[in-house]
Amino acid sequence: MCLAIPSRVTEIKDDGTAVVDTMGVKRKVSLELMQEEVREGDYVLIHVGFAIQRLDEEEAIKTIELFKEIMEDELLEEVEKDGGG
Repeated sequence: MCLAIPSRVTEIKDDGTAVVDTMGVKRKVSLELMQEEVREGDYVLIHVGFAIQRLDEEEAIKTIELFKEIMEDELLEEVEKDGGG
């Protein structure tokens, strides 16, 4: 199973790549597979280093918030499991 977290494009490079921010982690990805134009500020899904789909900003933000909730819940469960809470 593949899990794709929406990533915000922070910079478009001249070499067909972009820098994206995925929940605070920045990395360079290829835009080669994108069939639609991508601009700085757009949200995209990434698969093995390639942007594969542009997302609606509202839906991307909702999805990111959901991932944050899941991560917080998982962290709380780990803390409780280890006797820290």
